[in-house]
Order: sequence, then structure tokens, then C-alpha cells
Amino acid sequence: MTYGRAAIPALAGALLLTALLWWAGASVNALHLQGTAEALGGKTVADLEYWLNPWSYDPPESVRLGTLAQGGTGSDYAALYGTANQIRFAAVFAFFVPGALLLVRRLPPVDRRLPATLLTVWAWGLVAGTLAVTVSAPWVIASQGRGSYRFLPQLAGMMTAGRQILVPLALVAALVTVLIARITAKGAGDLPRAAVPARAARTAATVGTLVVAVSLVVLSYQPVAGRIQSVSLYGRLLSEPGDFLRQWLLLGGWDGPAGTSISTWLLYRTADGLLLAVVWCALRWVPGLLTRATVPATAAVTVCATVIGLLAGQLLRIAVDSTGLAMLYGPVHLMSALGTGVPAALFVGSVAGVLAAPPLRRAGTRAEAGPPAPLPDHAAV
Repeated sequence: MTYGRAAIPALAGALLLTALLWWAGASVNALHLQGTAEALGGKTVADLEYWLNPWSYDPPESVRLGTLAQGGTGSDYAALYGTANQIRFAAVFAFFVPGALLLVRRLPPVDRRLPATLLTVWAWGLVAGTLAVTVSAPWVIASQGRGSYRFLPQLAGMMTAGRQILVPLALVAALVTVLIARITAKGAGDLPRAAVPARAARTAATVGTLVVAVSLVVLSYQPVAGRIQSVSLYGRLLSEPGDFLRQWLLLGGWDGPAGTSISTWLLYRTADGLLLAVVWCALRWVPGLLTRATVPATAAVTVCATVIGLLAGQLLRIAVDSTGLAMLYGPVHLMSALGTGVPAALFVGSVAGVLAAPPLRRAGTRAEAGPPAPLPDHAAV
């Protein structure tokens, strides 16, 4: 598929995702209407407000009231918060377009590729939203009047803000993107699949899964994670980087079965195994669906597979915990864990994809070159 054909669905999906997030942020005021708490429940309203506030243009209390302690009216800080929101929504569009463009071009939703394209574009919507929140976070921190105080811990705390509402809205944007891509793919000619031998695909899947396992099993083990948490750097701005490093390096968190039964502990570890299984299967089968198994395409697919694996594991944990927590906190609170780990999925998945790409590229090059030419017969003596 040409760039021109792939750009149309990518731009449409980016516009839709940006508009949906803006609409979600503008809906926060509806939660403050009289009778809303009685209709939905106080805990549900509080959870929904927590989900939507990062996408709202209305400054939070920390900006409206906390900055008064600086001796001014707070108007400058409110302006900074407005700038942060402008950057956030522009960044959603800017980050979604190139990823969706690459995925739609290399993984067009035709010839039985539709489910894979839909899932990868959905996952990329979560990545784009998380990156948008991250790049706009410094302005939000500055708008609260304490930008130089524990900057990295504050940044780490804001990186995954608003992730819960991203999950359904990114799915809607992905559906529209894929439907438009199917239309634009008509008349694009033959969209062949990359020649990926089974052995090379298994090698790539194993390499990529091992990289993800290092983060999920080794770095996420609580004693190791504690050492990462205690890392210190010189300089006031970069002090206490532990939380920031954990966001980018750790895909989970686990410890031994102390204080719980082995069966319950194994059930929670099943979610981690599900993540590894999703990554392995994606790297085993999806490269064969690509029109060309390039390094950027393989890295993007691995990142998206890691995000989908995280979501699958989180849904499994929600199903395990739903019996008692739904009665205690409500169904909305159960979904609060959705979308965690996306920064680590972006970093670890990118590394895994880059390392998994060489076997695919070598196999593809040999397949394109074809079998070696036969040697000429020796002349008869």
C-alpha cells in the first residue's frame, strides 16, 4: 500500500481519537451536576472524574488554589496548564499518525489481516495517548508551582494519567481507522505477504519473548525492583529517578507466595505467562502477514503485542478479583488497572522488536534471492 493510501485512515483515526479525548475531558463537568452522585454512586463518580481529569481543560484544584501560596493570582499557572493541554492534544495527533501509517501500510487490513491490524492500531492508540501525556507533563508540573521539586517522581506519577479512558476510545479510533483502510486498500493492487520461513519466525519470536521476559521476570522481581527504585543521580532536577525508571523498565511486579496460597499465586502468575504467550505468538505469526518485515514494522508490532499482552493479563486479573472488589468498590473501580505498563511496553517492546528483526530480515533476503543457480555441467573429456 502506498503512503498516500495509508495516510488517509491514519489521519482520520488521529483526528477521531483527539476529538474523542477532548470530548471526554469536556464531560467532566457533567459529573458535578446535582443528582449525579446519587444516580451513579459517589465512588463511581470519583473514579470517572479521576479518569477524565487529565483530558479536561479545567485546571485542577492544585492549579486553582495551590498556586495562590506563591503570592500571585495564579493566572500565569492557569495559562501554563492551558498550554499543557494544547500540547497534549496536539501530541496525541502527532504520535498516532506515524505509528498508524506504518502499521496500515505494512499490515493492510485485507487478506485475513483485519484482526491483527485492528489490535495493533488499538494498541498504538494507547501508546500515542501515553506519550502525549508524558511530553505535556512538564507543563502540568510547572503549572502547580513546584516544578523543581522532585521532578522525576512527579513526571513518573503523571505519565500514565488518563490511561483508563484511552482503552475504549483508542479501540473506537482503531475501528474507524481499519474500516477506512479497507476502503483505501481497494485498487491498491496485490499486497503480498513477506516471505518468512517458519524457523526464522520461531527464532525471532524466541528472541523477542526473552527480552520481554527479562523485564517481566527478572527486573520486576521485588528485590530487583527495589534496587532500581533506590537508584540515585546527582543534580536537583534528576534526583530520585527510581519511579521514572520503574515506569520505563518494569512490565509488572511479583514476589514469592508469602502470605497467600500457592494456587492463588500461580493464578496471578498466569497473567504474566499470558503476556509472554501473546508476544511469542505475535512475533511468530504477524511478520508473515506484513507486506515487508522491516525493522520499524517489526518493532512496532512487538510494541503493540506487548501492550495487548498487558491488557489481556490485566483483564484476567480483573476477572480473578471481581468477586469481592466489585461488591466493595463498584465495577468502574475494577477497571482502574487497565492501561498500566504502556511506557515499559514501548521501551521493552522496541528493544525486543529490534533484536527480533535480524533473523526475519536475513530469511526474507534469502527468500527473495531465490534458490542458488545450479552449477554448469563439466564438459565431457
